[in-house]
Amino acid sequence: MATVELTTENFASTIEGNDTLFIDFWAAWCGPCRMFAPVFDAASEKYTDVTFAKLDTEAQGEIAAALEIQSIPTLMAFRGGVLVYREAGAMNASGFDQLVDAVKALDLEEVRAQAKEAQERHDAEHAQASEN
Repeated sequence: MATVELTTENFASTIEGNDTLFIDFWAAWCGPCRMFAPVFDAASEKYTDVTFAKLDTEAQGEIAAALEIQSIPTLMAFRGGVLVYREAGAMNASGFDQLVDAVKALDLEEVRAQAKEAQERHDAEHAQASEN
């Protein structure tokens, strides 16, 4: 499967519309990004049940800034629309395969339940802080 190019127009819908998604934040001038690109592309061919997307931080600077991307490459993984992994730095093929397998193995309902609980805690803390 080819990688999806992310833009402001499709960023949110790509996250929301895929059960398992990996995003590579990169730039053309970045040496480690160019080294990681073949690993990412090979995984996109190997794992046809997973969506792989790339975001050019130079062309999509607004998204990169909003997500506070400070080092590239940065890799994010989403399961059921929930961010489950974020790390800067390139990975070798075996390490990336292990990560893909681990993210795929996460129970989707459990991930969503944990995200809901975390959001409820955050909302309660925010409400309490507003009262004080």
